[in-house]
Amino acid sequence: MTIEHWLGLVTGILFGFLLQKGRVLRFEKQLGALLLKDMTIFKFMLSAIVVGMVGINLLAEFGVVTLSHKSMNLGAVLIGGALFGIGWALMGYCPGTSVGALGEGRWHALFAILGMLLGAALYAEAYPRLQTTLLAWKDYGKIGLPQTLGISTWLLVALFGISVLLLFRWFERKGL
Repeated sequence: MTIEHWLGLVTGILFGFLLQKGRVLRFEKQLGALLLKDMTIFKFMLSAIVVGMVGINLLAEFGVVTLSHKSMNLGAVLIGGALFGIGWALMGYCPGTSVGALGEGRWHALFAILGMLLGAALYAEAYPRLQTTLLAWKDYGKIGLPQTLGISTWLLVALFGISVLLLFRWFERKGL
């Protein structure tokens, strides 16, 4: 195994540990998030996004990684997001939490994982046809939010981080 494999394994185990410690693998937390009554999962996700934004942009700034945007395709984002939301609502798990729940011994999470694998296989099979239909609809090219807004990446990171902190404060005042 390469160093990248080892780093992926270690960060994956650490992520799973944090998912478990944050109790976001619990069905009641998933249901609370879907009903907008418990913001634990949103707090976890938003915290991960802020840390990821800072980390990835620091790595890019120091030349350790090169950022390469995927094409912003409105059709793919809308349909993919809807399918993700439907799957989450039906199973009570997203990809990360399903594997974490299986790791905790919740065997029913296996159905969610199998459903995701089946969906990926169906997507791969339909991909050639999707390229000329859904994936060709409103393709904006390889753009990022800072370029779209015409602001610096670090300003966007700071504004997003401050917004997340204010949102967390509001969640706490509302008891969410």
